[in-house]
Amino acid sequence: MTWKNVEESKLVQNAAIKNSSPGASLYVPVKLAPNEEKTVKVMLTWYVPHSKIRLGRDPENTPKCDPSSGCCESPYYQPWYSKKFTNINEAVNYWNTSYADLKTKSQLFTDAFFGSTLPAEVLEAVAANLSILKSPTVLRQRDGKLWAWEGCNDNSGCCEGSCTHVWNYAQAIPHLFPALERTLRHTEFQVSQNNEGHQAFRAALPIRPRVHDFYAAADGQLGGIMKVYREWRISGDNQWLKDFYPHVKTSMDYCIETWDPRHKGVTEEPHHNTYDIEFWGPDGMCTSFYLGALSSITQMGSFLNEDVSKYQQLLESGKKFMTDSLYDGEYFIQNIKWKGLNAPNPVDASKNMWNSNYSEEAKALLEKEGPKYQYGKGCLSDGVLGFWLANVSGLKNPMDETLVKSHLNAVYKYNLKHDLTDHVNPQRPSFALGEDGGLLLCTWPKGGKLSLPFVYSNEVWTGIEYQVASHLMLAGEVEKGLDVVRTARDRYDGKIRNPFDEYECGHWYARAMSSYGLLQGLTGVRYDAVDHTLYIDSKIGDFKTFLSTETGFGNVELKDGKVAVNMVYGKLDVKKVVVSGIEHQL
Repeated sequence: MTWKNVEESKLVQNAAIKNSSPGASLYVPVKLAPNEEKTVKVMLTWYVPHSKIRLGRDPENTPKCDPSSGCCESPYYQPWYSKKFTNINEAVNYWNTSYADLKTKSQLFTDAFFGSTLPAEVLEAVAANLSILKSPTVLRQRDGKLWAWEGCNDNSGCCEGSCTHVWNYAQAIPHLFPALERTLRHTEFQVSQNNEGHQAFRAALPIRPRVHDFYAAADGQLGGIMKVYREWRISGDNQWLKDFYPHVKTSMDYCIETWDPRHKGVTEEPHHNTYDIEFWGPDGMCTSFYLGALSSITQMGSFLNEDVSKYQQLLESGKKFMTDSLYDGEYFIQNIKWKGLNAPNPVDASKNMWNSNYSEEAKALLEKEGPKYQYGKGCLSDGVLGFWLANVSGLKNPMDETLVKSHLNAVYKYNLKHDLTDHVNPQRPSFALGEDGGLLLCTWPKGGKLSLPFVYSNEVWTGIEYQVASHLMLAGEVEKGLDVVRTARDRYDGKIRNPFDEYECGHWYARAMSSYGLLQGLTGVRYDAVDHTLYIDSKIGDFKTFLSTETGFGNVELKDGKVAVNMVYGKLDVKKVVVSGIEHQL
């Protein structure tokens, strides 16, 4: 009947019903003469001010919420627009009256972004994953604060709470919407962090304090300290840093006493991480976060005239330990350790956890290989992830760059596969399989693969592929980085997988926004609002690229040694330009 009505151009009108509707059809009659063109503009508006979403368990004896905080207008999540607009008519009116202005500004962004000379695969990897920002992965509550899932299931969000270790990878929001990104830091350090410094790495929704009944995430919490440094340099807001610093110090001190109580400069006690397990003993990945966080707090504390000597000493000790004990001559590894620690033995520590209960077989493996779910002598693609986050946050590399580059080259050599036909993956093979190529999370090229390595070791995640690619570029290995990007985008070419949905634990998965780091990887372009300095460290010669800052966006061009900045929206206060470490005139 619907198609009959369409053929006859018959408009069917049914009155709205009070309860759930099974759906509706929208007819837009158009008559076309031969060779004639017409455009039909369909403007869709919705207004759903209430939900039944409430996540996170409240602490016992939780005090009554202060209404001025904005978090107790409803016990459930309410979207930001429900405060901006009081009803559907206001939303419709805004859409109608603002459409031309919004479209013009969107076109400015599009033209500036694609008015670039960077390789097409890089622009595609960055732009396609900006779709995540328009997906249900990202929410904004009534007081304007961001909150996010990791990704989306078909009918619900997937993995709640702006998960700190997943959102470590995402570099788009801090540059495109810096003020919104800072709300995530507020939640982490001033809402989800208790007086002892323990951070719940999954924030409650509506955003509010939650019970601290699980491990802190070492990579997430340490990464957050680097991200505070990043947000300070992007915003140029020294008062914001001053207000934040006491919370950052509490967090840093908690991390030290929890994971490095013997003050060696490495994460040694069991530490939870983005692979949903705990690493036992020092490892390159989480120690790179630790050193990055120590470097960050040293820089921030020194600026505020705070005593940072303890952090400086730990940083130097950690560098030496990582070089002497975790570098195998080619890449950084893990020294599995479970005896002589403050933590109980792994069998007792795993009780009542999701990966609990050691079978007799697992107990035998414990004595032979160590706790379940480690990586040991493996070549881990995320093995120097913390140093990447430090670099893209504007910090100097806390580790010898030669060793970091060696690790990245080993990851490219051993973990990138251009054909996975013979690769065995008993976990989630649809990410990459058969004739697909992909960067494996971990391999054991020199032997020593564990019987029960960390859970996802055989998989391929695009968020890791892009961070490795951009880190390779930062290290000067441009072609290797581009090879990794092309391999990922070839899987998402639209033939089998959606080019705008690089899924992991759900669709529109946040980790894939590590692709934004590719812009900085190739060009080294970064604006420091504290020093009003534009930094450029091109790995590709002359270029034209997109730049987004706290105060506007536009293009930066390097040509024949000369730098040009064209802001198409907003402005940029540049007092100094530094190209490959040398000061230049703008």
